[in-house]
Parts: sequence; C-alpha cells; structure tokens
Amino acid sequence: MSGGADGFDAVVVGAGPNGLLGALRLAMAGQRVLVLERADRVGGALRSEELTLPGFVHDVGATVLPLALGSPAFRALALHDDEVRWAYGAAELVHPLDGGTGAVVRRDLDATVADLGSDGQFWRHVVGRAAAAGPDLADALLSPLSPPAGRALLPLARYGPVGGLPASAVARTLLRTERGRALFAGLAAHSVLRLSQLSSSGYGIFMAALAHSVGWPVVAGGSGRLADALSSRLETLGGEIHTSSELRSLADVPPAPTVLLDLAPGQLVAVAGDALPPGYRRRLERFRHGPGVFKVDYALDGPVPWLDERAREAPTVHLGGSYAEVALSERTMSRGGHSARPYVIGVQATVADPSRAPAGKHTLWAYCHVPNGSTVDMTGAIEAQLERYAPGWSDLVLARHVMTPADLARWNPNLVGGDVGGGASDLRQFVARPVLAARPWRTPLTGVYLCSASTPPGGGVHGMGGWHAAGCALRDR
Repeated sequence: MSGGADGFDAVVVGAGPNGLLGALRLAMAGQRVLVLERADRVGGALRSEELTLPGFVHDVGATVLPLALGSPAFRALALHDDEVRWAYGAAELVHPLDGGTGAVVRRDLDATVADLGSDGQFWRHVVGRAAAAGPDLADALLSPLSPPAGRALLPLARYGPVGGLPASAVARTLLRTERGRALFAGLAAHSVLRLSQLSSSGYGIFMAALAHSVGWPVVAGGSGRLADALSSRLETLGGEIHTSSELRSLADVPPAPTVLLDLAPGQLVAVAGDALPPGYRRRLERFRHGPGVFKVDYALDGPVPWLDERAREAPTVHLGGSYAEVALSERTMSRGGHSARPYVIGVQATVADPSRAPAGKHTLWAYCHVPNGSTVDMTGAIEAQLERYAPGWSDLVLARHVMTPADLARWNPNLVGGDVGGGASDLRQFVARPVLAARPWRTPLTGVYLCSASTPPGGGVHGMGGWHAAGCALRDR
C-alpha cells in the first residue's frame, strides 16, 4: 500500500471505521484520497488477532455489529457477499437469570413477544414499532443534527416519549416481570450510563429494535474482514492507504484541501498545537470521556455449558442478573467504584461462526464497565459471573488474554482510559461532541474536520462520524 504523497484532494488520518467510511464517501464523490494509519494494519476497533492460541481468532475490539447493518453509510456502500459475509446465531441475545431461566431475543418478533409473557405487549408496541420503522429510525438517530426526513417523523414521534426516559423509569412503570426488566436493563446498559439517566432507555430500545430489523451478527472470519473489505473498496476507487504512518503534528500531513482526523479531542489538541484558537482548544479540553472497559478473551475446549440452554445458540449473552443488580453495577461504576457482581457483556462468536476456532473449540470474550483509567483487575469478578450462569465453564479454558483500560488505550489511542464509546454518552454529549455547534465535525482550521467517535452520533461501528464529516467537507468545497 504505497504511493505518491502529493496531488491528493483529501487526507484522512486514522483507518478505523469512521476514517474509512469518511475516506470512502470522499472517494465516491471523485476525490483522490490518502489514508494514513499509525498501526501496521487498518481497522481501528475492527481488528482480529490470535490473542490466545494459534487457530483461535479473537476480535480485539468490536464483534457483534448490528449498527453496521443499520447504518446509512454502510447501506450506501452496499458491500457484496464476496466482500464480507455476515454470520448469525439461532438467537440474537440471551440474558440469563439464576436457576437456569432468563430472557431471549430472537430475530422473530413474535417469538420474542411470546417468550416475554406479560411484558410481550410492551415489547411489541415499543420495540416492535421501532423495528418496523427500519432504516428511517436508524437514519434519524444516526444523523442527530440533520432534520429528519418526513418518513422518519412518525417513527421518531413514537420512539421519543419512551426513548427519552431513564431506563429505570421504564423498568419500574411499564414492565411487569423480572425477566422483562432484567432484559431491558442489560440492553440499556450498552449506553454506559446510569439507568437513572435521561435517554438511557433510548439506547436499549434502539439496540433491541436492531435485533429484529437487521439482527446482531458477527463477521465470518473476524471483524477484521470488514475493515479489509472497506480498505479494498477504497483502493478500487483510487484511494491509497499508508499504514505504520504515525502523525505527530498536523504539519506532517501531506498538503491537501481537505483533512479528516479520526482522532480523540485530546489528540487533536496534541497534533494541532498552537494552530488551534485558544477558545476552541479550551472547549476540546473540557470534553468528557466515558467509563472504560476491562476485557478478557478466552480459548475454550468446547462450548460454554450455560444453564439456560438458549444461551448456547446466541452469540451475545448479558450477565448481570436482575434489573436491580444491573442498575447497581452501573451506578457503582459511575461513582468510581467496582462492582463485586459487574454487568458483563459476553460474546461467543463461534456460536455463529465456527471458523474462528479449531474444530470443536470455541472462543469467548467478556468485558465489564469500569471507571475511566481503572487499574483494578476484574478478571475474578467477570469469571465469577460466568460461573454463576455456566457452572464448570472454567474447566474448558485453554488460554486467556486480558486487556485493561490502559492496554486498550495503548492498542488504540482513541480509546482514552479504555473508553470504547469515544466519550461520555449522556444527553448533553450526544450532540455536543466534541463541542456544541451546528457542524461539530468542522474545526476552526480551514479544511480540517474531526471524524472520530467523539463526534455525532458517537460510539459504535456505524462509520457515521466519518460519513458526516466527509459530507460536511464536500459541501464546504
């Protein structure tokens, strides 16, 4: 991947999902694009490696990618099956409870409603309607600063009144069963907010709706295959990618009318130096990062022996127990503590994609939310939650690989303090990312745009930060 460093219409710094999608939008508009990536390969959060043992493929970052399928940026690309293949489990998500029971979300809405019993009608009327809106609702939520298209107005009107509430209010007033409350709490906790915070229910509803509208799939062969597909598409459009190209100063960027930076706000301050106006610089320095994560990857000698057997067919498993336990875990973490029974997100990608491990073997990763920059070893607490719902699972462990918040930040400097969401995701920073502005992707520097997850619409593998930044740049040109 080499080429000349002159004559480019645009330079994109960072080859994560946002950088690659921004580069692709520019290239699709006829721009000649150069991408610079500090790592030795593209991907950012989309990286797959043999972290534990030979033959076991682990995703270092993201694995389950419903937002990619829901994203207007990825839909515009229309990747073919020969570029990337999606793999699904028989169920999308299971939230086990003590005693071998729990709640399951299947792609089929009716099956999920039936499983939830007396909470089924809530699921049908709230989640089902959001799912039925399909791309219209996703487009509106992933483009929070653009006027919604007319066809999105009704779905938004239905979504807004409940989506804007705290998840705690929804759980206590609209849900009747412990299974329903626990399931909703686990979904809302993807926001990495206290469940008592405004809009936390909106995250849960949107994630649940995606399970029905597009599913919660993994990429066959590892998430890195998706990054490879994006980079290959870019090269077919004439773009160039230079890896192992670390940027220390904006002065090192080859001259180009447009520069997109897939960087955290603090990194922009570091590389721009005194070129930034003091007022804008101070606003960037006030940007708040969210909690971090503590992640463990496992190579297993067989499938996880979940007590709730439905969890054996779902790539994603939420280990948090009851609604009250999930709420307490996230509240403790938000106050700087570490829960003895943390809310754990587990992903067993080999349930959907057996090619990631040798025959009969499996992979598993599990992470919990921790205070930003935490140095506490959460391995024992995570594994206790696994043992709670799958007794004897540890007998299958062939090898483990631990990533602390500091490890994650070293691997990808955008993950400041282990923050995988690009910044706190509360209501204020949902749009004020990294600053409150009509076009927050545009910086005061002529032709320079920020396109990381620290811009709207925030974290997740959807590429919309890059897509919006590129659109802003094209309009300015």
